[in-house]
Order: sequence, then C-alpha cells, then structure tokens
Amino acid sequence: MKDQIEDTSWQEPSDDLIEVVEITTDAKQSPVRLDKFLMDRIQKISRNKIQKSIEIGAITVDGKSVKSNHKVKPHQYIRVVLPASPYDNSRVIPENIPLNILYEDDEVLIINKPANMVVHPGFGNFEGTLLNALAFHLGGGDFDADVHPGLVHRIDKDTTGIMIVAKTEEAMTHLAKQFYDHTIEREYQALVWGDLPDDKGRVEGHIGRHPRDRMQFFVYPEGDQGKHAVTHYEVIERMYYVTLVKCKLETGRTHQIRVHMKYIGHTLFGDIRYGGNQILKGTIFSKYRQFVENCLEMMPRQSLHAKSLGFIHPKTEQRMYFESPLPEDFSNVLEKWRNYTQSRKALLEDNQ
Repeated sequence: MKDQIEDTSWQEPSDDLIEVVEITTDAKQSPVRLDKFLMDRIQKISRNKIQKSIEIGAITVDGKSVKSNHKVKPHQYIRVVLPASPYDNSRVIPENIPLNILYEDDEVLIINKPANMVVHPGFGNFEGTLLNALAFHLGGGDFDADVHPGLVHRIDKDTTGIMIVAKTEEAMTHLAKQFYDHTIEREYQALVWGDLPDDKGRVEGHIGRHPRDRMQFFVYPEGDQGKHAVTHYEVIERMYYVTLVKCKLETGRTHQIRVHMKYIGHTLFGDIRYGGNQILKGTIFSKYRQFVENCLEMMPRQSLHAKSLGFIHPKTEQRMYFESPLPEDFSNVLEKWRNYTQSRKALLEDNQ
C-alpha cells in the first residue's frame, strides 16, 4: 500500500511532506536482499538512496532496523519513509527573490518565511513561491530539476516563521524520518478569539477536507475520516477578548492549528478562511468595533507564527534549535490589544 501525503483534493493532506510505502511480503517470497527487493517495487528511486535510508532507520522490517543485505522472507512487514515531492520540478523557475536566511551549511538551510508567500508552486501559483526563490539561491540561476531543494514540511501562505530546507538527498531523507517520528520540535504562537478556560490543553481530532467547502479542513472527532492530529496549547497572555497562545504540534496536518483552535471555539484572530476576520468576542459598542477593524487592517491574515524549530542535524547528529521573533504586523496588533486591555482595566478601577 502506498500512502503519499500531499495537499491535493484527492488525497489526505499533510504539511509534513512524507511518503510512506508499506509492503507485506507474500507466503512464497524467496530470500532476496532488501535493497534489491525495494528497487523492484519503488519507482524512481536509486539503490544508493535505498541503502542510505536503511542506514538511518527510515526503512524497517517488522518494526526493526536492518542492514541492506538483510534477506527478505515470507510474511514480513516492510515500511519505507521517504520525502515526498508535492510539485512538478519541471515547473520550478528560479527567481531572484530575497530570502531571510537564519542559518546555512552544506546540509540544511533555515529560513524565516514572510507572510503572503506560497511555499511551492501549485495551481494558480507557479511563480513567486519560496521554492522559486530557493531554486535561484541554491542553483545560482541554473536550476537542475533533478536536484531540487528538499522541502520536508511547509507552512501556509500567510503564516510566518521558521522553515527548514534540506540541501542534499541524504539530509532530506534524514529530516523526513524525524518529521515522521514526531521528533522535530515545533512551536507556534497564535492570537485566538476568546478567553481559554484552561492555561494548558490538548486538542485531538482527525483532520480532513471539509465535507462542503474544499478550501477548508474539518475535525472529525469520531476519527471516521481524515488523519490523526494532536495539538498542545498553552496560554501566554490573556487580553479579555483574545488570548496569545503557544502551540506545539505532535502531527503536521494542513491547517492543523487553525482547525483545532476553531474546533474548541477559539478561532485564530484574522483568519479569513475560518471566520476569524469577524468580531467573535467582545462588546457591541461601535468604538470597540472600530478598534477590531483597525487591528484586522493592520494584519489582514491569520495571526499565526512558526516561532521555533529544533531538530537533529543530519550530518553532525547535533541538536540544533532556532527561534524567530514575531513579525512587525503581529507585534503591532498585540501591542494594540495590550493597550486596550490596560485602558479597560483602568476604566474598571475608576468605576470601583
């Protein structure tokens, strides 16, 4: 069974760009080397890539790591975790688009993605994407479509913050396994509508396409559709009608934080697709309405930022950790809400 996880209308999506191949050998399977066995069953993959994947444990047999010369036997379960490509490389046009690079070496590239930038080409977005910029940066304008920059995860167009890019095939496979094993540490900050009842919480619910709106995703609490998803949140700051929270992902489904927070009744502030650009909490006074509209005008997008990312370096095997400050529009909106909160507190104190 082949389960390619990518953002299309026909397959269950994920922001972790991973391809999982699962094979159960039949009762008459003759002994054959594992690398040779997989070469005959997985398209467009080199023997060297298979062997490297076996070395780092991205390919297992009956749940255990083995060597390339392992002889496949009858009734064995083989799982292969590989990076998946969500785009057609031939369509990637190198473009000289500035990148905010936080770190770079021969294996990985850490970038701080701005708002209003699509991560990779797709329908209606074949130019101006992060991948177009990476193609230029890494290929110097002479981009080889067979050696593409390795996207192993992505964030939404209007979400800002840290992303990691693999510069080699080995790094790409290594990072894909870390995403699959949920050992990548990711923390987001989000401004949500409402005052959360608890300081900490866990949201669990399968996420899949919305049954009526294909541009949205939806929580299926019974788990009958979609993919398993878990988000942990913790309150950072309460401001009456909105709350600043940090969210940590166990899984990486498309729109996961946006959908999970809406599911528990705390839609992201400014999130147009999920109704967060409407006044969902607060008073009926026109002065308050004008205040909120000013905030939405300052940041006409979902208030979500990929704050930090930690991972094991694919070459040195050292733990690496990066942080990104909130972008200016997000910081400015927070400051306005803080000022509103202080003014409201002062007014209440005067009336006591």
